[in-house]
Amino acid sequence: MRILLLLLFTLTMQAQNETLTYLVREPKIKSAHPPVIFLLHGVGSNEKDLFSFADKLPDNYLIISARGPVTIGPGRYGWFHVDFTPDGPKPNFEEEAHSRKLLAAFIGQMQEKFNFDPKKALLCGFSQGGIMNYSIALTHPGLVKGIAIMSSRLLPEIKPLVPAADKLKGLNIFISHGTADQVLTVEYARTAKTYLQSLKLEPEYHEYAGAVHQINAQMFSDLLNWIEKQ
Repeated sequence: MRILLLLLFTLTMQAQNETLTYLVREPKIKSAHPPVIFLLHGVGSNEKDLFSFADKLPDNYLIISARGPVTIGPGRYGWFHVDFTPDGPKPNFEEEAHSRKLLAAFIGQMQEKFNFDPKKALLCGFSQGGIMNYSIALTHPGLVKGIAIMSSRLLPEIKPLVPAADKLKGLNIFISHGTADQVLTVEYARTAKTYLQSLKLEPEYHEYAGAVHQINAQMFSDLLNWIEKQ
């Protein structure tokens, strides 16, 4: 009985020490060190959002869907607050920096817990989740192998924090965006692509004519094809 109580206490303390709330889909094809995909939702959503298509992702991957630490409302979360102004979205960069720190720690915690292959770690994010993808991958070289960006943007505040291009060598990037997106216009994707190319990175880039701010069927199909190549 004492051993059982000690085990329950240890597991509770481990859970309390984890930086983010999350959902997990174990690999359907078991391996000692599986590849992993982290799913990051957009503002106002939660960890259940992108997790809804977890079973459609490759069977050999461990899937971890994380909840943003900022509460927007009941059941609604984000990675930072943002004001949508006539001059464009204005992020709370202090909150973004805090979420970036939590997320980097979280990836390390999950690697220790699930023993995934850190050389086969991918981040997949929609909208604000994609912003966090850019922020993590470009400021923590080598932490992940690749990032998949869907209907998102790269924060200009991140650029001064990005190391020399040689430090980012080997980072694989997927960018997808609808041309009719009125929340985050396609120009954000085009600008990010140009910036990444200046860092000697070559993202796989997709635009979808007439598509709005959502993950459509073609975007998801292209995402799956990109994942299969990693």
